[in-house]
Amino acid sequence: MSDPIKLLIADDHPVVRDGLSSMFAHDPEVTVVGEAADGAEAVRLAEALGPDVILMDLRMAGMDGVTAIGELTRRGVPARVLVLTTYDTDSHVLPAIEAGATGYLLKDAPRDELLRAVRSAARGEAALSPSVAARLMSRLRAPAPSTGPLSRRELEVLRLVAAGHTNREAAARLFITEATVKTHLLNVYAKLDVNDRAAAVAEAYNRGLLGAPEHP
Repeated sequence: MSDPIKLLIADDHPVVRDGLSSMFAHDPEVTVVGEAADGAEAVRLAEALGPDVILMDLRMAGMDGVTAIGELTRRGVPARVLVLTTYDTDSHVLPAIEAGATGYLLKDAPRDELLRAVRSAARGEAALSPSVAARLMSRLRAPAPSTGPLSRRELEVLRLVAAGHTNREAAARLFITEATVKTHLLNVYAKLDVNDRAAAVAEAYNRGLLGAPEHP
């Protein structure tokens, strides 16, 4: 018999952590090795406990889930991250997948689906809820948004970039993650038909989206 899957649960709601721990306590194939209340604690415990899988919420006080996933990837922590959240919009799904998440499930997933997803993640296989899988497939099949107006958030990001702010500074000012800023910039590049931030700023000024550029 193989060793149980070592699971770390990261969620800022104690009731959710308790519920998940109780659920997995009845599964002989899984052992909960720790619980974290935010992303920073999840990173610390992941390095200390060596879990096979981390169940990661996205919106947490302190370090959020996407930032924590990116930090785990940067530090070379081998644990597979399975996002478990209530959000399934592009602005949540794509940054999490881009940051390195192995799977993405919603908190209303049936118990059996969650157990299967943890086992799949432990094997290194993608585990996506049906709605998330459909969203990703739709995005892959859709043509690049090379036309169409920039959204309000895309314009906010572009204005900050034009003012010389880094992705990290833009994220801090808008209270979003760096990964989300990057996603918005990629959408801007596609809509403006450019390949980098400098060209995006120049083209935005050319189209009158940012007003007239300032000259010394």
